[in-house]
Amino acid sequence: QLSQFMNTELSAFYFDIRKDALYCEPPSSAKRRAALTCVEHIFRCTTVWLAPILVFTAEESWMSRYGDHPEKSVHLELFPDIPSDWRDDNLAKKWNSVRYMRSVVTAALEVERAAKKIGSSLESTPTVYVNDPYLQTSLEEVDFAEVCITSAIHVLKEPAPQEAFRLPDTSGVGVVIKRAEGAKCARSWRVTTDVGSDPAYPDLSARDAAAMREIDAMAP
Repeated sequence: QLSQFMNTELSAFYFDIRKDALYCEPPSSAKRRAALTCVEHIFRCTTVWLAPILVFTAEESWMSRYGDHPEKSVHLELFPDIPSDWRDDNLAKKWNSVRYMRSVVTAALEVERAAKKIGSSLESTPTVYVNDPYLQTSLEEVDFAEVCITSAIHVLKEPAPQEAFRLPDTSGVGVVIKRAEGAKCARSWRVTTDVGSDPAYPDLSARDAAAMREIDAMAP
């Protein structure tokens, strides 16, 4: 179960989505700091859980994070107590719906990539037609472009047109893929219309230029 969790929930989903925030958001970004907090909890839990099985690997991972000190060995740690209020069944149901819709977008992107119409998913701006009230509600307060790893995304609450991509085992969701408009940011690889808007960073989008200005200001 732990291996399945690490492969499907972390590597193929959470880490894949959150790497943009971790690498490209400004150091002061609340999104980036929240992601770092989550990663810290994930690291501590998974390393301690794996320690009785992967004895040396867990110890090497722990020391690489906290230093090579015998008194800080992972094998001296207790299994963490997970707060009961971290379990939120309604939130889990919401994200199952988001992942359901994401699977349709991902499949549509693969079709376009196979046809060599796009390379990276960041070269696209999908239009997602969602004709299901609960699925529509599930996307509230969700950056769906970030979840789908596209440069932008348009969500329309209406039936999909005939030419839209659908999956045989899904209903209520259709996708039309278009190429993203603008230029490619040299830092995040997102394709946006605001690349070069900051003269000091002509190859970067406005978000990434602001991040680099903050980072440069921190340099000694």
